[in-house]
Amino acid sequence: MSTLFAAGEARAFLDAAIKGDLPDDRGRFGPFGGRYVPETLVPAFERLEKGVHEHLHEAAFQSEFQKELREWVGRPTALTFAPQLSKAWAAEVWIKREDLAHTGAHKINNAIGQALLAKRLGAQRVIAETGAGQHGVAAAAACARVDLPCSVYMGVVDMERQAPNVDRIRRLGAEVIAVESGDKTLRAAIDEALRAWVTDPNGIYYLLGSAVGAHPYPYLVRELQTVIGKEARQQMLDQAGGLPDVAFACVGGGSNAIGLFYPLLGDDVELIGVEAGGTGVGLGQNAATLATGTPGVLQGAYTIILQDDDGQVQETHSISAGLDYSGVGPEHALLQAIGRVKYISATDDEALEALEELCATEGILTALETAHAYAAARKYAQQNPGKRILIGNSGRGDKDMPTLTQYPARIRSHESA
Repeated sequence: MSTLFAAGEARAFLDAAIKGDLPDDRGRFGPFGGRYVPETLVPAFERLEKGVHEHLHEAAFQSEFQKELREWVGRPTALTFAPQLSKAWAAEVWIKREDLAHTGAHKINNAIGQALLAKRLGAQRVIAETGAGQHGVAAAAACARVDLPCSVYMGVVDMERQAPNVDRIRRLGAEVIAVESGDKTLRAAIDEALRAWVTDPNGIYYLLGSAVGAHPYPYLVRELQTVIGKEARQQMLDQAGGLPDVAFACVGGGSNAIGLFYPLLGDDVELIGVEAGGTGVGLGQNAATLATGTPGVLQGAYTIILQDDDGQVQETHSISAGLDYSGVGPEHALLQAIGRVKYISATDDEALEALEELCATEGILTALETAHAYAAARKYAQQNPGKRILIGNSGRGDKDMPTLTQYPARIRSHESA
C-alpha cells in the first residue's frame, strides 16, 4: 500500500497511534489536524480541550457514560453472521450492527458522551449540525436525556431528502434551523453552527457529530466512538473464533469508520474505508475526498479536502446525505498517508444495488451511507474468495425511504422468484 512517508516515519506514526499518543499536544495527527479557528472562538476551544482532559477519562464520567451506553443506548450492539451474503460472496461475512443502537445509528454513542460533558462544563444549551439527520436525532435525544435545550442546524437540501429525521428531531424536543447558505448540505450546516457558537461561546456547547474540525473534536469523537471497534473485536474472537481478515466502513467525516478501525490498528487486519463515488470522478460529482482531494484547511483542521486549483472548497454529491461532505477527519488523512488504511469509493448505483441485495438476502435495511461499504466488500470478496469480512453497519435505512422510493426495487422477492 502506498504511503507519503518513508517506511520508518510511517511506522513511527502508526506506533504512536496504536499507543494513543496521537493527536499530539497541538492536536495534530502527523501533519494533519490542529486548530484553525477565529480568534473569538479560541477561548471556547481551549475551555473544551481543558474539559475533555479533565473529565473524559475520569472514573466518575466513564462510569456514567458506560451506564448510559448499557441502559439507554442498548450496548453492546449485536455482531451478526450473514449466511446468505456469505454464500453469495463465497466469503465469511459478519456485520457490526450499529443500526440496533438507540435512535438507529452509531451517532448516539458520541451524542450522549458529549451531552454528559456539556452538563459538566455548565452549558446552558446545545447546538449541533446534521447531514443525514441521524446526528441531529441523536443530539436531540441525548439533550432530552440530560435536560438541555438543543438546536440542530440542517441544510435545506438534506431536510428535504431526510424528512423523517427532521420530524424525529422536532418530536424529541429540539429546534431544527434550516440552512439555506452555501451548498445547503452538511458543510453549510457546520458553518452556521460555528457562527452561532461565536455569539455565546460560554453558554453554548457545540455538539459536533463527526471526527472532523478543530482540536479536540477529532480526538473527542474518536474516543467516544471506539466502543464500536472494541466490542466488534471481542465479539469476533468470541463468535467467529478469530479476528477478520478485513474490515469495511463507510467514510464521510469518518466517525463510524474511526470508531471501528482504531481498536484494530495494531492487529493483522486489513482496513478499508469507503467514500461516496457519486455519479462520476469530476469535482462536484462525488464526495470521495481521500481518493481525489488535496491538503487544505476546512472548518478548523488541516486535512484532505475537495477544492479547485484556486483553493475554493467544492460542492459535493452523494445519494447518501451523511457522506455528502467536502472534507474528512484528519486522523483518516494520516492513516491513508502512512498506508495503514486503504480508502476507495463506491458509486450511487453500486450503493443502491448493495442495499437491495442486503435487504433481500439478510432482511436488513441499511442506511445508504453503509450501503457503500457493502458494495466495496462485495467487490473485495469476488477478488479474494474465502476471506473473513467484517462490515460496520453504521445505521438503519428508514431515514432514506424518501430517497429510496425514487428508485424502484430491482431485486425480485422470494414470492416472485
